[in-house]
This record gives sequence, structure tokens and C-alpha cells, in this order.
Amino acid sequence: MIKAVLTVIGKDRVGIIAAVSKMLAEAESNILDISQTTMDEIFTMTMLVDVTSVTGGFAALAENLATLGDQMGLRIRLQHVDIFNAMHKI
Repeated sequence: MIKAVLTVIGKDRVGIIAAVSKMLAEAESNILDISQTTMDEIFTMTMLVDVTSVTGGFAALAENLATLGDQMGLRIRLQHVDIFNAMHKI
């Protein structure tokens, strides 16, 4: 299984989880775990996703999610779990 970490941050609004989940489902990526919170009007979400069978490739999905973020006024980033872990090593 190939895993990736997806992070979303921005001003809270209706439909964020739905839009991100829809794009992941359409790309054949499965959500393994999700953590989401809203502080005042700031929305944050972290997902662990299985990208083993992603249609169109990982880079295209990452770009599509970033574009979705731009359209929704959010920052959406998709990283392979190994890269995420290396960047946040203590």
C-alpha cells in the first residue's frame, strides 16, 4: 500500500470535506484516516490516504487538489507519507 498525507487549511466554509472526498474518490484514492477541526473560523484537516491505485498518477492528483484549494480559498497539499515523515522528523 502506498500512503500519502493530505493537509487542508483555510477559512471554514460549507462543502470542504465533501469536495476533497469527492476528488479523492474519483481518483480511486481511499481515505484511511481523517482528523478535522475548526478553530473560530479556521478549518484544518489532515487525511491519511491510500494512493496505490490512483488514476492519472500521483502528481496529477496533487495538482488537481491544489487547484481545488485555490478555487475554494484553501491550501491543499498532498505528500507521500515518507516525505511527510522525513520533513517532520524529531
